[in-house]
Amino acid sequence: MSQQPLPGASTVLTMGIISIVGSLICCGPFAIIFSIIGLVKAKSAEALYNENPELYSDISNVKTGRILSYIGLALSLIMLVLFILYFGFIIALISSSGEFSESF
Repeated sequence: MSQQPLPGASTVLTMGIISIVGSLICCGPFAIIFSIIGLVKAKSAEALYNENPELYSDISNVKTGRILSYIGLALSLIMLVLFILYFGFIIALISSSGEFSESF
């Protein structure tokens, strides 16, 4: 009996890579979407593998994709916190600049 590739394994790996690249390069917090998709697909692919492990190969792609999705999720959350702090600092400067101009 030959083993077939695990359905969704390449999708999990792709979503993990996109979440890391997206969080670092282009869209920051919006890469959370790709991380969540990767994690959900990893869960369903691993459940399918656990039903018949002798039927499928490439479980390592699912495990790697899950790790990459977690890393992308963490990076996206860090970027989200940094964005909130950055814009909060800008708003604080704008709102306090009115007080300084009135005192001078």
